[in-house]
Amino acid sequence: MSNSKAKQIRTLLQSAHEEGTLSAESLQALTVNNIGAQIEAGMGVSVGQVQSSEVILVTMMVDDSGSIRFSGNCDAVRNGHNEVLKSLTASRQAHDILVHTCYLNGHILFPYVPLAVVNEPQLKRTGKVEYAPNLEVVMMDASNYDPNKGTPLYDQTVVLLGRVLAKYQEFAESGVTARTVTLILTDGADENSRRCGTREVRSLVEDLLGEQHIIAAMGIDNGSTDFRKVFREMGIRDEWVLTPSNSNSEIRKAFQMFSQSAVQASRASAYFHQVAAGGFSIC
Repeated sequence: MSNSKAKQIRTLLQSAHEEGTLSAESLQALTVNNIGAQIEAGMGVSVGQVQSSEVILVTMMVDDSGSIRFSGNCDAVRNGHNEVLKSLTASRQAHDILVHTCYLNGHILFPYVPLAVVNEPQLKRTGKVEYAPNLEVVMMDASNYDPNKGTPLYDQTVVLLGRVLAKYQEFAESGVTARTVTLILTDGADENSRRCGTREVRSLVEDLLGEQHIIAAMGIDNGSTDFRKVFREMGIRDEWVLTPSNSNSEIRKAFQMFSQSAVQASRASAYFHQVAAGGFSIC
């Protein structure tokens, strides 16, 4: 990461702290562990390239640990992720949504990019602004998702939420209203974190939870992990936790619930606040 980009990330985080969004403990977690390069890797499109006056940032962090493959859930996870993107693309608010997907071990599938872009050929033919799916939005498939790593859940959740916050702050400082919907997916408890624990994650989650942010989590049953306890210790509210059983149909249903929530939250600020308060129960 260049010095200018590193400085930009630090400035965004410091501004969030000075404005009261980010606590001193969270700021420390995001700065002392030298994760600025990881945050920057997913920042994606600049604010100046986005024409909307109000945006929704939909972010998914997908487990790529070996247990996903050993449990036979690769296709279910791929398909679930892709269906979320398709549902959002079909919504009326698609042109105001930015999406970003990364994997639990740090790989960026694609950084923040608009879900839909102006259909230039159509605009030239008719003069009407219509939107088409953005080809920079990457669907998961066997060539780009082969889960075979560990489970650094706490370390990477801190990176993820730092990125969400930095992108949100970037829009806010440009006068663009932003709201965020984030999904953390795992099929196991933390095993490989080296820098952060539940304390750092909880601090960030509690800072972000409010009128402009939704943080959801999905724990695919592995027969031994109490995911509600895991996510509760991370600060994630019970109403935003899904615990599907280890079956394709249940995993698909869980993704559908997240998709419905994200679509509803994108409609308007009033819908967002209602969804944020009610969790998955209102879907």
